[in-house]
Amino acid sequence: MSITEKNGLKINTKLLDFVNNEIIPGTRIKSEEFWTSFGKIVHELAPINKKLIQKREDIQKKIDEWHKKYKGKELDKKEYLEFLKSISYIVEEKDKFNIETTNVDDEIATIAGPQLVVPVDNARYALNAANARWGSLYDALYGTDVIPGNKEKNFNEQRAQTVIAYVRKFLDETIPLENGSWNDISRMKIKDSDIVFLVDKKEIYLRNKDQFIGYNGDKEKLISILFKNNNLHIDILIDPNHFIGKIDKASISDFIVESALSTIIDNEDSVAAVDAEDKIKCYRNWLGLMKGDLTANMEKNGKKFVRKLNPDRTYISKDGNKISLHGRALLLNRNVGHLMTNPAIILKDGTEIPEGIMDAFIATLCALHDFKNKKIHAQDLFI
Repeated sequence: MSITEKNGLKINTKLLDFVNNEIIPGTRIKSEEFWTSFGKIVHELAPINKKLIQKREDIQKKIDEWHKKYKGKELDKKEYLEFLKSISYIVEEKDKFNIETTNVDDEIATIAGPQLVVPVDNARYALNAANARWGSLYDALYGTDVIPGNKEKNFNEQRAQTVIAYVRKFLDETIPLENGSWNDISRMKIKDSDIVFLVDKKEIYLRNKDQFIGYNGDKEKLISILFKNNNLHIDILIDPNHFIGKIDKASISDFIVESALSTIIDNEDSVAAVDAEDKIKCYRNWLGLMKGDLTANMEKNGKKFVRKLNPDRTYISKDGNKISLHGRALLLNRNVGHLMTNPAIILKDGTEIPEGIMDAFIATLCALHDFKNKKIHAQDLFI
């Protein structure tokens, strides 16, 4: 194993080269500046981290001893609480205070939706999770036991019709028409900034016109229609030549719903990264997610293809303006906890670096590539 000494740190050379040659270019940060600041802060924080871990161990030891002493006896809640306070496991409550947050993403602050957790060391899984913001409800229903009956290998039109009926009922409940049912519509078009549904040549509108957000295609020949319910989007695709569109009265070929709004990219619970090579694999996938160029070679049913990140979705608003929606989930990076250390970097005292501190620095350095799209300068984050 090759080691490079820099700023009081003994760094695995492969990790050093990865940071210098793959992460730093494009961040407007100089390599020497990063490693100088990194070395200074790590040697400042590592002793504090070590003291906190020792304090945790001391408290846990006292708790273990207490339970051994009172083994088999009925728990006296008041006495136990006083004991926990005496060892600083429970601290005295302070005065009430308020906390305010700013610049919180909508997926956390205002939109309620599912969240996934995915191991960062598996590029295919990470791509699937990032792309899971949008998914076909038709596929989800057809391929699972939500719809009763056998899931045959070949296309089953009867099962497909059951799925279509299920979704029509869902639409009647979530995006109701002012009168009539989604089951009856034969065509949809845009008229005077509204979506119009045709039932036996009769024009019907939505009960709540605000649910119609936008569309793609010509007003008289739509290829998709965008709705919103409970702050989540629904994209109805229209294609009379599609094998599903051919059996649908309104030529609806798919039903795409906004689903997993956020994803935890996990470096901890679902990942076993014990050395520099493992960590590089994790960091490289995270870097690919931040740059937007992560890919994975796939093979399914004998066909090879490359899986990559979905682009944003674009539509025409009811007022004729362009709408752009996030095509991928909001990604949250879960670093390793402060109890773990890693031999990828050795400190002045000969101990391994606290992995959580290493993760925080390198994951943030990778994320600067994503911040560039938001016009945030790297220097502003590393002052």
